[in-house]
Amino acid sequence: MQELRVEIDALDTELVTLLARRAGYIDRAITLKQRENLPARTKDRVAEVLDNVRALAASRDLDPELAADLWHQLIEWSIAREEVVLGDAETPRGAEVRP
Repeated sequence: MQELRVEIDALDTELVTLLARRAGYIDRAITLKQRENLPARTKDRVAEVLDNVRALAASRDLDPELAADLWHQLIEWSIAREEVVLGDAETPRGAEVRP
């Protein structure tokens, strides 16, 4: 069991590293969205990402709804991170937004 736990811990380290890398891409998206005057939330893109994750999970024998639930939380966190800078539908750009 100890060997298995070591492998799980190593995988957790890889997952956190990848999530941090993904967060860096979200920060880059903020810059691009500012430049192109795009909103933080794009419903079509959210649906596309969730559909892609469900399909990918199913192809890897992972419960697609589990993957979609995890990604939904990740997407909402990402959008909230973007909204701090970009504002949301109720907060005009340039208004003070607090995290």
